[in-house]
Formats: sequence, C-alpha cells, structure tokens
Amino acid sequence: MTYKLLFLDIDGTILKPDHTYTEATRNAIAKVKEQGIEVFLATGRPLHEIDKLAKELNIHSYIGYNGAFAVHHDKTVVNEPMDKNTVEKFLDIAAKNDHELVLYTRDTSYYTTLTRPLVTNFIDTFQMHKNELFKREKSDQILGATLMNLSPSQPALYELGANIHLSPVHVAGAEHCYDIIRKNVNKGIAVDKVLNLLDIPREQAIAFGDGMNDKEMLQAVGEGFAMGNAPEELFQFAKNKTTAVSDEGIVNGLKKLGLTI
Repeated sequence: MTYKLLFLDIDGTILKPDHTYTEATRNAIAKVKEQGIEVFLATGRPLHEIDKLAKELNIHSYIGYNGAFAVHHDKTVVNEPMDKNTVEKFLDIAAKNDHELVLYTRDTSYYTTLTRPLVTNFIDTFQMHKNELFKREKSDQILGATLMNLSPSQPALYELGANIHLSPVHVAGAEHCYDIIRKNVNKGIAVDKVLNLLDIPREQAIAFGDGMNDKEMLQAVGEGFAMGNAPEELFQFAKNKTTAVSDEGIVNGLKKLGLTI
C-alpha cells in the first residue's frame, strides 16, 4: 500500500507525560516525510499553542480544537466556531455547578477564572501561554472548550442535544476535565474534509491517537492506531493497537506498516 497522509495526535501520542518526545519519534516522522507522506498534527489543543512543536517537527498542516479548525499549509480548510447561544448556556451551567471553562479562539485561550488552583494546574499541565480572562463578546468566536472540576455524573449536564457529547481528557494532571465534542465537528470529519480536498482515499491515510476524542479520526482512515496508553474503550474504534507513547508507539506502528525500520 502507498500511503499519502499521516495524522498524529499530540498529548499521549507524540508527547510523553513529561511533555517531551523521543528522538526516535522525531526521526520516524522525518522518515515518512522523506517518503512523500504529508503529516498533520491533529489535536484538541488550540493551534496557537502548538507552533513550537510544529516547527521542531517540520510540520505545516494541522487539525486543532478537536476538528473545529484545520489548515493545509497556509490554507484554512475547516473553520467551525461553536454556536454563540450554546456557548453561553455552557457558561451558565458551569457557573451554577462550580465548574470552570477554558474556551479557545484562534488566537487565545479564555478562562472563566485564572486564580483557582485547578485552572492554574491545567495551564501548567498543558504549558499554555496565551491565557486571558473570558470576555462575553468572544462568545461567537469559540472553536472549542474544555470543562474542569466535573464529577463522573456531571458531563450529562452539558449534553444539550444529540450533537454534543463530552470526552474525558486523557492526560495525567487533567483529571476531571472534559473536552466538549460536537457530532458534526470532530477530528474525523476534519480528516474527511482533508482527504476530499487532496483527493486521497481513506485507505492511504494513517492516524495515531490515545483519547476518546480520537475515535472518529481513527475510524476515518485506512490504518488507525490506538496507543497502548489509551483507555480500553478506544481500542474498539481502531484497526490497530500499538505500544504506549513511552514505548515508541508511533515508531512501532509505522514499523508495522513497513514505513520505518
């Protein structure tokens, strides 16, 4: 099989819990690029927080905000802000239940508070740099959001319709945090749009991920790899299982496809 595209999640897939990646991972990515395979970073993170990593890995195409915004080189191919009224409902629910929100625009991460320890811990965990207190006038510019301080029974409070579900953040230090995912806006749909744009069949695309926000992406490609550190429930959505991020999961998955040695 000739492969054309590789989609890589960041946290728990490229990056280990200490926020570093291995030289073997960097070399594997460079190796597939040499073979003509284009690499996308595909993350729940806002794109304004991944510039450094993208530069280090020489990657120029991205899917961010769990699929709400995507760029192929310098061309925007997906731009799907959340509905303003829905965002305001999320804010009201959070205020009534002692939850906190981080809401991501194209340029900034906006928080309902910047002083609570759970928020400062979130910022430290993900090494966020462009942080401000939320302003209501930004409600129509929100591309994605993460909730903090939820108990296991509380995600249902935010599932306001069939189009919305919450996905637990699968990163140490971000327990009790959930990404807000839209059924019609997710990594998988963004991957579909990229495939259509570039006229590449899904069989020629590969993806690696470790969280439940990756399930649609893993199903949208011909070769989906769930990392060994992924939650058990993710494995049913992936064609392949590889080793953990701490055990060269990307490298070993690409070896399985004969793309690295």
